[in-house]
Amino acid sequence: MLLRPRQKIFVEKSVAALKEHGNTLGVAMTGAGKTLMFYAVTAEILKDTRGKACVLAHRDELTSQNTDKFRKINTGLTTSIFDATTKSWDGDATFAMVQTLSRENNLSLIPKLDLLIIDEAHHAVADGYQKILSAVKTANQNCMVYGVTATPMRGDKKGLRTV
Repeated sequence: MLLRPRQKIFVEKSVAALKEHGNTLGVAMTGAGKTLMFYAVTAEILKDTRGKACVLAHRDELTSQNTDKFRKINTGLTTSIFDATTKSWDGDATFAMVQTLSRENNLSLIPKLDLLIIDEAHHAVADGYQKILSAVKTANQNCMVYGVTATPMRGDKKGLRTV
């Protein structure tokens, strides 16, 4: 995967912030390549640990798009899907639907994760996301949380700092 210089800087700063603070929010304008950049961050975090990551999305098409692209770019990492029809945690990176994963019967299935990525992170203060974050942190309090968004300012004025 060849990143543009500005994307490389974004990835480097995101990885550094995750390692230092355990969480960070990556904000980049629409069209900047956030998806490719969070793939690179995921690969960088998982490469030495062979850990486990989960990418949360709020729409089916994001989950399927992300899974397909991720496989093509990060050929050394395996993927799996956790949605209404498929519930697998077998991959190094699992692409999950928030609406499915946040159900009480599915929260207990979340394995120990090393990295939780929240695509469109401005949604992260919603109840479903909060349930998932709580379950993830219960399983591994050291799980890194990485949010990406183009729109960090919410109309309801709820801040993302707590996430």
